[in-house]
Amino acid sequence: MRPDAEVEPGSLLVAAPSLNDPNFTRTVVYIIDQRPEGTLGVVLNRPSEVAVVDVLPPWGDRVTKPQCIYVGGPVEQKTALCLAALKAGTDPSEVEGLVGVQGPVALIDLDAEPDDLMPLVRGLRVFAGYSGWGEGQLAGEIERGDWMVVTGLADDVLVGANVDLWGRVLRRQGMPLALLSTYPKDVRDN
Repeated sequence: MRPDAEVEPGSLLVAAPSLNDPNFTRTVVYIIDQRPEGTLGVVLNRPSEVAVVDVLPPWGDRVTKPQCIYVGGPVEQKTALCLAALKAGTDPSEVEGLVGVQGPVALIDLDAEPDDLMPLVRGLRVFAGYSGWGEGQLAGEIERGDWMVVTGLADDVLVGANVDLWGRVLRRQGMPLALLSTYPKDVRDN
């Protein structure tokens, strides 16, 4: 079985404590698309200082607090993606401007009219850039131990800036992964 066989839309990549790439240290990546030719996701726990209203005024007061743009990853950082947690009973395949990802999580077309979509949404987040892996690249990183693949929850997409999402996701995995949630940001602080 391929090391990335568990990776599918809606799953999370949780950075191993040993992953020192500054783009991904202690990150949680939500997978949006997984195909043989590559994988696309966004980092859920990297808020920026840029307010959504300054870049996308129609969406500014509609995003979940904090109302800032999150850094989705190092690829195409001038591209904006929007993930939403939909209200129960909403089928994204029946709504123009929504593309289903997994369960109640969907991509929102930022060119759509916000007033048309907001009644269907219980929260949304805007990301600048994304995280991407070419064919076989993610499998190699998982095999090397850089990432742990776990099941994501719709609410992971909406977690606020002051929440340690990395630790929270690890704690809910049970033993032995839950032990990693206590790993210090800097081992010199231990």
